Amino acid sequence: MCGIVGYIGYDNAKELLLKGLEKLEYRGYDSAGIAVVNDDNTTVFKEKGRIAELRKVADSSDFDGPVGIGHTRWATHGVPNHENSHPHQSSNGRFTLVHNGVIENYEELKGEYLQGVSFISETDTEVIVQLVEYFSNQGLSTEEAFTKVVSLLHGSYALGLLDAEDKDTIYVAKNKSPLLLGVGEGV
Repeated sequence: MCGIVGYIGYDNAKELLLKGLEKLEYRGYDSAGIAVVNDDNTTVFKEKGRIAELRKVADSSDFDGPVGIGHTRWATHGVPNHENSHPHQSSNGRFTLVHNGVIENYEELKGEYLQGVSFISETDTEVIVQLVEYFSNQGLSTEEAFTKVVSLLHGSYALGLLDAEDKDTIYVAKNKSPLLLGVGEGV
């Protein structure tokens, strides 16, 4: 079963995300990844295999920031490999997404809206993040683009989306899959 973690705060997100994913290890997974946002850009770390392998890669970089998302993946679309691991980014790198669930109509959405887009993975998740970019390029705000994409999805899902141009927000949506949010002060 997949798991999603996210953090917005004042501390460095990388370590908090890794610890959050470690708490989800008991659920089983085949790959894991995190995305961290700072003032300059979004950096994605992801690996096939155990979170310990992800930690080695993430800890080899000094990059950190106060916002991020993380994911443990149990493959449903595409084989377990680096390319299919989450988080996924849009072609322009602005949007980064994690997803738990199955999008039943992702092939149809890909065919209708994303002709000519180059895909890195075999996942339904990458279709979602590319759709957010597509609708953003049509002039919609991130919230409007995300809402539009969610309205098109058939299936069960929990989603977490980062926008490199809106560094203080994680956009979330769910349908038939659990997604819990916690809010604290001074944490």
